[in-house]
Amino acid sequence: MTGLVGRGVARVDGRAKVTGAARYAADHEIPGMLHGHLVLSTVARGEITELDTSAALALPGVVAVLTHRDLPPLRVPSFPYLKGFVPMQDTRVHHSGQPVAHVVAETPEQAREAANLVRVRYRAERPTAHLAHALDEAFLPPLFRDEPNEFVRGDAGAALEAAAVRVEQDYSSPMMHHNPIEPHSSTAVWDGNSLTLYESAQGIVFTRRVVSIAFDLPEANIRIISPYLGGGFGAKGPTWSHTLLNAAVAREVGRPVRVTLTRAQMYTMNGHRAEYRRNLRLGATREGRLTAIVDTSTAQLTRTDHGVYNTSESTLRLYDCPNVHVRQLGVRLDLPSSSYMRSPETTAHFGLETALDELAHELGVDPVELRIRNHASADPHSGEPYSSKHLLDCYRIAARAFGWARRDPRPGSMRDGNVRVGWGMATETHTFSAIQSNVELTVDVDGRATLRAATQEIGTGTYTVITQVAADELGMPLEHVTTLLGDTAYPDAALSAASATVASVIGPVSQAAQDARKAVIALAVADPRSPLHGVPAEDVVAERGYLFARGDRGRRDSYRGALARHGRPVIVTGSRLNSSGHSYGAVFVEVRFDPRLATLRVSRVVTAYDPGRVLNHRTAHGQVIGGVTWGIGFALMEHTMVDPHTARVVNPNLSTYLVPVSADTPSVESFFVDRPDKGSTALGARGFGETPGTGVPAAIGNAIFHATGRRLRDVPFTRDKLL
Repeated sequence: MTGLVGRGVARVDGRAKVTGAARYAADHEIPGMLHGHLVLSTVARGEITELDTSAALALPGVVAVLTHRDLPPLRVPSFPYLKGFVPMQDTRVHHSGQPVAHVVAETPEQAREAANLVRVRYRAERPTAHLAHALDEAFLPPLFRDEPNEFVRGDAGAALEAAAVRVEQDYSSPMMHHNPIEPHSSTAVWDGNSLTLYESAQGIVFTRRVVSIAFDLPEANIRIISPYLGGGFGAKGPTWSHTLLNAAVAREVGRPVRVTLTRAQMYTMNGHRAEYRRNLRLGATREGRLTAIVDTSTAQLTRTDHGVYNTSESTLRLYDCPNVHVRQLGVRLDLPSSSYMRSPETTAHFGLETALDELAHELGVDPVELRIRNHASADPHSGEPYSSKHLLDCYRIAARAFGWARRDPRPGSMRDGNVRVGWGMATETHTFSAIQSNVELTVDVDGRATLRAATQEIGTGTYTVITQVAADELGMPLEHVTTLLGDTAYPDAALSAASATVASVIGPVSQAAQDARKAVIALAVADPRSPLHGVPAEDVVAERGYLFARGDRGRRDSYRGALARHGRPVIVTGSRLNSSGHSYGAVFVEVRFDPRLATLRVSRVVTAYDPGRVLNHRTAHGQVIGGVTWGIGFALMEHTMVDPHTARVVNPNLSTYLVPVSADTPSVESFFVDRPDKGSTALGARGFGETPGTGVPAAIGNAIFHATGRRLRDVPFTRDKLL
């Protein structure tokens, strides 16, 4: 063992990324490749009545312009294809920005110019674009992924009526978009009836499944390659229509074709965080014990799907409340399909953590103390005990580091000259999934190891953590282990979403590395030429690539020596299933508000988390920085604007859709309880990536209330609302 696990090891792929050696989806050069560009609808609801492609086809370099008249029928895949229909199969238009034609040319510039020459006429119908315009049409959607949209525990209505203290408020958030730095890109290469896709994808195994269904093609005939992603945040988890359309077009023209979405196209071609409203009613005793929660939310759906992604998970499971009624309603609008967006439970969690702060103020109880009084020691929804939960430690650690005991609870009481200072906090929590995953580990005759798995590196440090674990279990230097990801030619493994990667993949990696170490030790002790011949296998340890007899360090062999004599590599596989669950934390925020200018700045953030065992403190801290930045964007900036008359996104760019930059984000302190979860097969680690940031929007809103005495319940908290 090398002691690598737990250390803040620098990224093993860092050099490749900063030098440009890392190949992203649009970096792969394919001989004979053409370039595609999508023509998108300019109406949100209606029918195509005329398509004129003659001017586009006349442009030099244009090879083809394909429409619904040209493409073969494609089957509509099930989850994780979320759209409910495949575009360019008929004349119906379901949303603005829907693909209606695909131009193929020798260069990207020619394809884009030709796309501007395609003329489309429509029979337009009046669209509905906002929840406020159709709330009377809200309905309870059917099961989604086998989960109902209504949950009842106890009798929340009666308990609310009998409660000594009640809080009822509405909370809301707008449509938001992911905006990863790398746009979606797909390159389709056909060889007979076999298809290779170079894809910007968070789940290559899922992508293969979707493509298989759409084309009625065996999965064995499909290969997806995605070694690096420039961010994803959920937008690249499902497979979207541009991938299917581009593959169909490539087969029609008989040459490889690449399509890369523009920034503006990413606002309609892939999912987003749905517009959301929520009515929340809390009942409690005078001592602050929750007795009832009635939670009714309404989210944007489309007319072609019914997925509710902003689930009220924390209402059901976070606090110890005997009576809970959750209803997750939907309204069908003429907009693109929504989907998961990093930490999708944040949307509902914002309301709960704000309402808890309002209850604490009503009762005159410290917000941290209120949460401690309602802490759940077993899962309130299932009744099952937790295999590990140290949320109370998170409150204590973060509160002490922040200096919470010095907080004057009176709103508007803390000032720095003319600037009003506010302190707020919130609980952080998010589910993580566990997906059956497999890996293959080869220890070659040169004594070096290569690990292969069809998971992805989305930017979170997956290459690094996997390599750490493999090297640690093998007893090899980190640089002697190479990890290869992002290719469905490797064993099936988890997608990079739902905080699933570590929870799903680390167990198989650890198992494979242990088995490989044991296999090489067995070869050494059985080999008369080895200095370890005859030593009991259980008495041999591995360190830095060498094998030692535990009681006699002079008897030493090496991976290289043992396998060179063996004459062929050792190849093992690992496969393990973990349990899904939750990670927890607490976030404390300071804001500084200047009432003369209505300017607000988040000046300090302190966090503490319980993600089970921390495998790499550096990458875990990076996740916290990313989560807090997401939370600041959610609370203060992000807002997709949709024209109510045309249902068209009017700010599809980073000049008017604002996201936080370094100047908006303070230094973030993060602490970790770092105790292994005995129920986890991932060396005691749990999924964590989406947990940081879940409480940040509420903590910021709570801090604004503390600074000003004004409660804001509709994000983002922009200057007009602060005024």
